[in-house]
Amino acid sequence: MTPNKDTTCEQPTTAQQEQQGIKDIEDVFRDNSTADKGGISTVKIHTRRRVRPSEDDVQLGCTAAETNDINPEMHKVFMRTWGCSHNTSDSEYMAGLLAQSGFRLSANKADASVWILNSCTVKGPSEQRFKNEVEEGQSLNKKVIVSGCVPQGDPRSDYIKGLSIIGVKQIDEIVTVVEEVLKGNTVRLLSFTKKNGATNANGLVKNPPGASLHFPKIRKNDLIEIIPVSTGCLNSCTYCKTKLARGNLSSYPIDEIVSRASQVVEHEGVKEIWLTSEDLGAWGIDLGLTIVDLLKSLVECIPADCMLRLGMTNPPYILDHLEEISEILNLPQVYGFLHIPVQAGSDSVLLEMKREYTRKQFEQIVTFLQSHVKSLTIATDIICGFPTETDEDFEETYALVKKFKFKVLYINQFYPRPGTAAAKMQRIPTHIVKQRTKALTELFLSYTPYDESRIGMEYKNVLVTEISHDTIHLVAHNKAYEQILIRRDLFKDETLIMGKKIDVKIIAVSKFSMIALPLEKSYNVLQFLNNHLMFVGLLLVLVAVFLSWFYRL
Repeated sequence: MTPNKDTTCEQPTTAQQEQQGIKDIEDVFRDNSTADKGGISTVKIHTRRRVRPSEDDVQLGCTAAETNDINPEMHKVFMRTWGCSHNTSDSEYMAGLLAQSGFRLSANKADASVWILNSCTVKGPSEQRFKNEVEEGQSLNKKVIVSGCVPQGDPRSDYIKGLSIIGVKQIDEIVTVVEEVLKGNTVRLLSFTKKNGATNANGLVKNPPGASLHFPKIRKNDLIEIIPVSTGCLNSCTYCKTKLARGNLSSYPIDEIVSRASQVVEHEGVKEIWLTSEDLGAWGIDLGLTIVDLLKSLVECIPADCMLRLGMTNPPYILDHLEEISEILNLPQVYGFLHIPVQAGSDSVLLEMKREYTRKQFEQIVTFLQSHVKSLTIATDIICGFPTETDEDFEETYALVKKFKFKVLYINQFYPRPGTAAAKMQRIPTHIVKQRTKALTELFLSYTPYDESRIGMEYKNVLVTEISHDTIHLVAHNKAYEQILIRRDLFKDETLIMGKKIDVKIIAVSKFSMIALPLEKSYNVLQFLNNHLMFVGLLLVLVAVFLSWFYRL
């Protein structure tokens, strides 16, 4: 599992996040009318009035005597999500189920009676923000339900004692849990297994990876569908606590993933699909399949006006499939983007991390993809200050970044996560960790993938999907998933351009994005200026007529 980051890929470091105003914490709901959105499927949810966990469930705390039915329309629910796109997808599913059952979803936590806090355990700061939110909710006497990797990995943490918990594989029970909490009951569902197993080709009962992909959803962005293709991983990285929460690899079947993708692009207005998991490259190994099998089936259902974005993959699981993956990344409906976390440029550190690959193998992957994929962005991660990292080890990592000049780089200080092997190792002094982090960040900021040679270049079919955090620009991405910003005020009606592919011309560049003008005649900036000049001219004529009439009086 890679260190925590925002669900957008354009903010690689903390410094960048501060520049762009990005926060780790993301609200799933933007307004109080979210529950009324269209596009929610009509899956019938049969909720139980009393939760009776199986022997596999962890049941802590007591249940109250209250048994009255709950009227969902009388209660508002506030949700907040930390961490990766997998967590975001989980929250979107829980939101869809709650809205379908009649609960009102609110972006205003003050007027919500129930708070659902979906956590991330990758880094200490993220968990601390989650803890602060839990304590705030309790101080305001809110009904707090915690979910995600923190309670799943450590359900006996002091600050969540007495709270209801919903596990990462039980999100389909969210309606029942909310109902029970509103009755005054405490519910903890934390099983690593689902009740309905399936028999695979070998006759073995395979545990489902989680909730059905066909449950209703309320998306953070109506145009972007995040599909979790698997849960868990095959690795045992010494620094990572996510394995304790998400468990071993469990892949969704191809037909379920393809069916979900077809549903959202054909009937729900989705224009961009993200594949998410703890390790995309490992998908299917538990099914006797490979990631290439999934991608070949999936691209067939992606229409020309949509785009597919691949998720994070660890190096070992794509080494044998580089040629096929390159072919897929070159397809017009697939972004030339891949997130491959290296974590360190030193083989000795990689060995202590139990990353199961060498620097040479990572370089082999990057070099091959760069030479075989026409439009490509490779994102990667670095952990600075791993306990066994020497000065020489860090210099190797520094040299790796200097060699490849990654467009997207997530730089993280080492955080010892309780329960992991690395947490028991002797730590490097904090000031040294900070020095190394600063040095690597300065290196990253010293180069730009978007130099002045880009100015004047034209890009065809960039997909516009969202409004930027500064609220001034629309955000689009080209084939290489490079971020392109276009001023919103260039369009008479921006809703007509959202979710569309347009042609643009670059007029300025920055470290993290390019600024562009649309080339389509109907959106040409000169036409925009002409329209405004005509308006001003007409206004002046009307003023002159009025003054003439006034003075005649």
